[in-house]
Amino acid sequence: MSGRALRPQARAWLVLAVGSLGGLVMFLWPLFVSPPDGSAHATDSPFVFVLILPLVIGVILADMSSGSIDVKAIAMLGLLAGVGAALRPLGAGTAGLETVFFMLILAGRVYGPGFGFALGSTTLFASSLITGGVGPWLPFQMLAASWVGLGAGLLPRARGRSEIALLAAYGAFSALAYGFLMNMWFWPFAIGTFDGVAGADPGLQFVPGDAVLDNLHRFVMFTVATSTLGWDLGRAITNVVVISFVGAPVLATLRRAHRKAAFEPHVVFAPADAPSAEAATEATVTVTSATR
Repeated sequence: MSGRALRPQARAWLVLAVGSLGGLVMFLWPLFVSPPDGSAHATDSPFVFVLILPLVIGVILADMSSGSIDVKAIAMLGLLAGVGAALRPLGAGTAGLETVFFMLILAGRVYGPGFGFALGSTTLFASSLITGGVGPWLPFQMLAASWVGLGAGLLPRARGRSEIALLAAYGAFSALAYGFLMNMWFWPFAIGTFDGVAGADPGLQFVPGDAVLDNLHRFVMFTVATSTLGWDLGRAITNVVVISFVGAPVLATLRRAHRKAAFEPHVVFAPADAPSAEAATEATVTVTSATR
């Protein structure tokens, strides 16, 4: 299906690009500017939250002004955010079993990248209110989930089993990428956390003021050793299994809702212009020649 419930126009893409760049800076700034001693994201997370809300609202308003989104798309956004919020407690994140991401990926696939971006933020925000998971990590979770939905809407065209395989592969990749970002959220501020812990490798910790590539190498090793084989891999397997088994019927349901809601711009029929004198003369000559 070529139609999208929320198709970003030029202004919306600009808002997405600038906001995403700002969000990426909020994740990565400790690599370039050493955080002060005793600092944590508790001080800058409100700024990320302030960044996300105008970003989501800006994308929606930019598309509303261009006519590519209407109230039906916003209603669908609220409905799917509620579904995602209800699904999240079912997995509760135990061993990486998170059931919220597969719906985010499938909805982003059907309704487009802008819709997927907005759905990621609203779903994580609503689910955190339900589960009580509100904290300085929430704005970063919202931003990372928004990128998951955005990426799903940017995947290339495919149908049938090829589409399910594509979405399952993206589900595994996005699960690892989400874990990578959320590890970066706290890792630079966890200096000394593992000191004295049996088996802990001090070479996996952030070194303030060290070269960016050296710290990135330690971070990758830290991620592989601590979360990839546990939480991230479990999240990836959950996405692959759920999308493989229920992806086709859920996609069909979402696309049926897309057709019935008629998200596409309404077609307006206007009377055709009266034929010009030249066109009328040519038609007369043609008819006359045919009768001879």
